[in-house]
Amino acid sequence: MDGHRLRVVKGRPAVSPAAPVDPARFQAECVQAYLTSWVARGFSPVTIETHSGVLERMLAALGRPAWQATPEDVDRVVGELAAEGLAAATRRGYVQEFKGFHRFLVARKAAEIEAAFGVRLECPVDEFNAARHVGDDSPAELPPPTPERLAGFFEFMKDRIATARKYAPAARDYALFRTLYHAGLRSDEASMLDRSDVHFGRGPFGKLHVRFGKATRTSGPRPRWVPMLDGLDLILRWFGEEVRPRFPDSEVLFADEGGGRLHRGTIRNRLRYLLELEGRPAEDRFSPHGLRRACATHNYERGVDLVAIQQMLGHWTIGSTMRYVRPSATFIEDAYRRAVSATVESLEGDHGAD
Repeated sequence: MDGHRLRVVKGRPAVSPAAPVDPARFQAECVQAYLTSWVARGFSPVTIETHSGVLERMLAALGRPAWQATPEDVDRVVGELAAEGLAAATRRGYVQEFKGFHRFLVARKAAEIEAAFGVRLECPVDEFNAARHVGDDSPAELPPPTPERLAGFFEFMKDRIATARKYAPAARDYALFRTLYHAGLRSDEASMLDRSDVHFGRGPFGKLHVRFGKATRTSGPRPRWVPMLDGLDLILRWFGEEVRPRFPDSEVLFADEGGGRLHRGTIRNRLRYLLELEGRPAEDRFSPHGLRRACATHNYERGVDLVAIQQMLGHWTIGSTMRYVRPSATFIEDAYRRAVSATVESLEGDHGAD
């Protein structure tokens, strides 16, 4: 037994365990690193501030660190946002911002998170709670109505004016939806137009003063001037002289039968009613927002500069405008034909000069 006695051996002190990492502080550092990556990619300060605000509100609503969030947490937050009355597009933006941040964590912070918190990252945004447009390869929404489809719809509306039981509302609807399409307005923006916002003498086509353009949650309305293109000036001049006087006197441009403003829900319901009355198949129907997307797409297809379309629609960034643009299936072929035709005409002109 003596040969097997225990002995005290000098050695280095035992390594003390690492201090626990504070989840809130670590997540704040991750958010800051994520935003720094946006600076490195060249995004403007305004864009970064807008997106960071959405992300921070989403993280606060989750109530737990991003690496611990579950699909049920995302479901809960989206449901709460819907209960608050936020539009589907706004809720989609919250989920998209969170998913982008989560991808950053997977790419840059996965090892640190697993070492500090024992969590292996899995994104809680799945096929069941990801709205359309959320994800790198999510299917694009339906294309906007074609110029031919809208020409047919507006022709139907013109014919209806002559036979409708109430001339004034039918004529107002025609002018309203032509405005949504040709000026690319949101329903809210059109409903807030006053008669004094129509300026026929401003610029070569006249302009609408959209005083209540959509803004971020932390700023006031963003006014803009929108030209009245494609004969919209003639339509609104006719509306102002022949139709608007049939409604009660008020400052509202597109008034209801009491002289008040049309609610965006009323505008949506009016369009749905007219499309049902037209009797076209369900796949030929569209929303007021579809008219706005059609404005962006059709102007892009005929060569209007993207920056001009961005200014017209009141978007913060070109990226937002590009999400609205959905060229037709033959867009490339049509552009090619136009380019070849222009080249041939130029060559023929040169030969004629000789």
